[in-house]
Amino acid sequence: MLMINADLHSAVYRGCANPDCPIHHARKPRPTTDAEVKAEEEKRRREEAIAQVTGLRTLSAIGEAVPVRLMKRDLLFVIERLATVLDESRLTIILRQHNLGKPNSAADAPAKLLASFLRKSDESTLGRLLVEVAILQMGHSPNDTGKALREAADHYKVDVAAITSKVKQEFAAKEKAKTAKKAASKPQAKIVKKAVAA
Repeated sequence: MLMINADLHSAVYRGCANPDCPIHHARKPRPTTDAEVKAEEEKRRREEAIAQVTGLRTLSAIGEAVPVRLMKRDLLFVIERLATVLDESRLTIILRQHNLGKPNSAADAPAKLLASFLRKSDESTLGRLLVEVAILQMGHSPNDTGKALREAADHYKVDVAAITSKVKQEFAAKEKAKTAKKAASKPQAKIVKKAVAA
């Protein structure tokens, strides 16, 4: 027993002689500047925003591809039941998707706004909503929702790559306009500072 402990003790103090060994001499993370951290955070936010807008547009394109077949009362029955199990964030997606606005008060809860919209909708809108609600309901996590969205896009032959490309172009144009606006405002600030200094 003493011998095993002695071996363990000596093993603890023996080190790896190779300074490039990734196991025993792990490289310390290089310090990052605030600018690098901000750039990475901005890149991550931009990618999330592109993914979100792409997902919403894909959902919209899928909804537009849904054919009308069921009668209104059947569609209404199914959607009302499905909508009751959606959480508030998913209900909000449906409201935003159909430009129904945001609830103004607790009395205007997302479920009530949706219920009111459903009763006024025609068969094609109800068919579209049925597919959209089913897609959102299938996803218990963002990954599940993404998978359901991809499956529905394949089924309804929606070109997700084209939607993604268009969203990226729109984001690039917004960033270019924002950069141009910042560049245009900087000379104005310098002129104001010079006028104040004079």
